[in-house]
Amino acid sequence: MKSFSLMLLAASLLALPVMAQEPAPETGKKKLDPSRLVFGGNMGATFGDFTFIQASPQVGYMFSDKFTAGAGINFISSTEKFRNFQGNELYRYSNSYGGLNMFARFFPVRFLMASLQPELNYNWGKIRYKDGTPTQRIEGAFVPSLLLGGGVVIPSGGRGGMLLSVQYDVVQSNRSPYGRRAFVNFGFIF
Repeated sequence: MKSFSLMLLAASLLALPVMAQEPAPETGKKKLDPSRLVFGGNMGATFGDFTFIQASPQVGYMFSDKFTAGAGINFISSTEKFRNFQGNELYRYSNSYGGLNMFARFFPVRFLMASLQPELNYNWGKIRYKDGTPTQRIEGAFVPSLLLGGGVVIPSGGRGGMLLSVQYDVVQSNRSPYGRRAFVNFGFIF
């Protein structure tokens, strides 16, 4: 938990340069325009023998109509049930992740998007056996990811919309929350 607090502090410090872009009036430089701030993130859930829950709020800045960048935090939890041939549960493998992300999105046209999202998540977990074997704790570790992808923006009025994209984690860490295949992601902006 101490490591996660340090990561949260680091994210706050990363956000300071963005907020500090408002120069003194005598410099004549442009001020940060609050109307160009964007809020949103990703949410997801799957339930069953593989359960996956994700909430990743983000805040960014529209530098132009074609480019937006920002940062966010990740909360991810997954549980997978392993069964024998008779369908009886043998054990559950649970993982939790908390971390930081940064993102850059390029919009070649209003409804198409290319994205880049580096992340650093802290992962911990456990294996709970059904036969009485003691629960096995999985040592915590930092897990890097680099998500590349693209998709469509479905407008919902003004600058808001839903993002539907296909992403792939190019780092391919064994402990990545995203697996080894491309995945569909659902997000939103407002």
